[in-house]
Amino acid sequence: MKILLDTHILLWALSGDPRLPERAAEEIGSPENTIAYSVASLWEVETKHLAHPDKMAWGGDFLDFWCREAGYQPLEIRAEHISRLKDLRRPDDAPPHKDPFDRMLICQAEEEGMMLLTHDALLAQYDAPCILPV
Repeated sequence: MKILLDTHILLWALSGDPRLPERAAEEIGSPENTIAYSVASLWEVETKHLAHPDKMAWGGDFLDFWCREAGYQPLEIRAEHISRLKDLRRPDDAPPHKDPFDRMLICQAEEEGMMLLTHDALLAQYDAPCILPV
């Protein structure tokens, strides 16, 4: 299976954080799976690092280096990914979700035939079969 890692899962996996769900660790560690990370995650991390370096110690360059060292495949943002944003749907009664990086990850996973591995309950409320909640 081709798996795109949500930013939290990506950070937890690389740092050995105990918050990484066991199922996520199994999927990431399975030799049958190809693991990818998005340039959108690098952008998100860099933005948070610049705004709050005390809370986000890693910058985008550092994250990119460690992703490549781990053998994860980079996924660039393409026009086709952006075009899918207009088709994202959530139930009207779903709690608000305003994270543009998360929405891009969903669109990338859909367009590339990947599963988005996430621990974010808000993402599971999108009408997108590519979301793999753990």
